[in-house]
This record gives sequence, C-alpha cells and structure tokens, in this order.
Amino acid sequence: MRIVRTVEELRALLKPERLAERTIGLVPTMGAFHAGHRSLMERAVVANDVAVVSLFVNPTQFGPSEDLGAYPRDEARDAEIAAAAGVDLLFAPPVEEVYPDGFATTVRVGGVSEPLEGAHRPGHFDGVATVVAKLLNMVGPDVAYFGQKDAQQALVIRRLVRDLNIPARIEICPIVRERDGLAMSSRNVYLGAEDRARAVALRRALTAAEQAVAAGERDAAAVSAIARTALAQHAVEPEYVALVGADTLAPIERIDGEDVLLAVAARVGPARLIDNVILSTTDGAPQTA
Repeated sequence: MRIVRTVEELRALLKPERLAERTIGLVPTMGAFHAGHRSLMERAVVANDVAVVSLFVNPTQFGPSEDLGAYPRDEARDAEIAAAAGVDLLFAPPVEEVYPDGFATTVRVGGVSEPLEGAHRPGHFDGVATVVAKLLNMVGPDVAYFGQKDAQQALVIRRLVRDLNIPARIEICPIVRERDGLAMSSRNVYLGAEDRARAVALRRALTAAEQAVAAGERDAAAVSAIARTALAQHAVEPEYVALVGADTLAPIERIDGEDVLLAVAARVGPARLIDNVILSTTDGAPQTA
C-alpha cells in the first residue's frame, strides 16, 4: 500500500489505472479505523481493481464547540489496518492541501441536510458536502462507499452526486455493530466503562421500536414514545428520536407502506452518538431493512 499526501501525486498514480479502464473504489474516512471502516475497505477491494481510502479529519464539518481537537488520530495504526484490508492507496493529505490559502467555496445541499443532524449541528453538512465533492473530484472513483450509520449523510451525498452530475456511484453499506448491538463509531473510544454500558440504550431503543412495529403498531408518535422509554431506562436523554421518510426525511405520522427511517441521537457521557434503523411494511406485513 502506498501513502499519498498530494492531489498531484494521487492523480498521477491513478491516471494509468483509469486509462487502462480499471475500476477505482473510494472509501472516504476521518481515520480512527474500526471494524465498520474495514468492512467498507474490504468491499472496495473485492469490487474494484484499485481501492483508495482517504484519511482526512475535515475541520469544516465540526462546529465551534465540537470535538475537532480531541478527535482520535493514529495514522500509523490506520495505515496498518488499511494495508491488511488490501487497500492500494491511502490518501492522507494535510489540511492545507484540501483547503489552501484563499479557499472560498462551500457546497450546500438543501432539503435533506436541514432536519435532524442539520438542525442540531448547523453547518455540519456544508462541510461534509464540500469535502466529499472535493474528494470525488480528486480521486474520480467509479464508486464510493459510505456506512448506513450516517443515514442522513448518505442522503446528502447521494443528492450532491445527482445534482452536480458527478460520475460516481454511491454505495451505502450496512451498519457494523459490537456484540451487544452498539453501532461501531470512532467516538466510542470516548466512553468509559459506565457510559459504555449505557450506550447500548440507542440500539435497545431501536429494537423496542422495531418490535412494536412488528406487533402491529403504526402510529409514529407511539413508536417514538416506546423508543424514548427504552432510552430513559438507561438514563439517556435523546437530542432527537425521529420517524421520517427514508428518502426525504419528512416527518411521518403513520408507518404504512413507505420505508421509514427511525433515527436517534444522544449524548452519553463525553460522546455524542447516533444510530438508526429503516422500518418498512409490505402488504401490511412489518419488515426491517
């Protein structure tokens, strides 16, 4: 595996691959790799001739009071994980390579960026959309891989690619979880033993809601209340518990026919955690996706 620092070198290495019509897969990351990241890398390696992983802690998607300075960083460890997964290129640029002096452009995706995370983290998705647009232009992949844990981010990126006619396919991969159900996240390292035990509340809230839908509950407010009760049992106060259209993020009143995203965000000790599940009913039969 080769570690690359500049766009010029990256493009020089990828140019012959592209001329040879070899497929290129990209996994954009902020490092602090875990099994969820590795699953994305392995998918990119298997499905493409060339697998590229970007490692860049993007400052523009952090708010003034968020954890940019404390965000976990260990490039040497991350490089070992990427190499073991079979990655060909690790693109790890410095901040000045991505945002050079005089940088003055922001990409904003309206609509799906505004509720949920957008409401609680103003400007977050502007930073995400800008850096992802830059990475897609830098690498020029045939396909880019993202995780379902960041469900709203996935919608924002799909809309970005569609609206700007970026010639890359976006593939959203399943959430990878710890044995007790906690969604894998780089921020899980912030959790001490007590908070780690409480953090499973997010998954248990989603499971309780799934079970209610499976038992026939269709009222969104009732399902939300069930999820909130499960969180309260672990002394976790959510920032939001939302049932929204899976493709639009518009609030829904009943779970009936269309896929519904049940999303939850909560601060557990020092960590802000998110999780979600997609609920769907087909011909009246409840399913989970």
